[in-house]
Amino acid sequence: MQFKQLKQLTSFLIAASALSTSADSLNGLENFIRNTKAAHADFTQVVTYPARDGQSARAKTSSGHFAFIRPGRFRFDYLKPFAQTIVADGQTLWLYDVDLNQVTARKQAQALASTPAALIASATDLTALQADFTLSAQADQEGMEWVLATPKAKDSPLQSVRVGLRAGELAALEILDTFGQKSSLRFSGFTPQAPDPSHFQFKPPAGADVVRQ
Repeated sequence: MQFKQLKQLTSFLIAASALSTSADSLNGLENFIRNTKAAHADFTQVVTYPARDGQSARAKTSSGHFAFIRPGRFRFDYLKPFAQTIVADGQTLWLYDVDLNQVTARKQAQALASTPAALIASATDLTALQADFTLSAQADQEGMEWVLATPKAKDSPLQSVRVGLRAGELAALEILDTFGQKSSLRFSGFTPQAPDPSHFQFKPPAGADVVRQ
């Protein structure tokens, strides 16, 4: 085989591989959205703040438990280093800061469009997700299939979200906001099983300061 023909064949194989990866990654996300109606998992989150005023970038690590029921109900319980709870009950998005004893409540429909929560728990299929995001597959890394989601809304606070799937399960989220802050979540013990529906109900604790936005 001549060098030119070999080069052309190599280029074709690389392109075919990329197309296969793209299809596999997007199909993987489609299957996750359609087939995983509920789940819970532990998570570790590393937030990296961009360097400013000559200072080095700073990072903060937290951990806790995550659960969702599709569509539109989810809960993050941050346990370390500080306790904080985020609950979406289908109507309202609640954020409870234990140390401040303060609750912030927002209408869920307004708060969750073009957010990572839409990728995890709100969308019911890939078409619905594509109404708010431009989706593209990325090369496999860390044994995961990756999909890059770029918000379509010009005023979105996010630049991008990367979703990592391993064996059909949610394994990672990587979020980059418009200020250059990066948030990387890794999930473990992923269990496709619905928690009790009461897990997604929230009642402000007695004496808490409630702020409605």
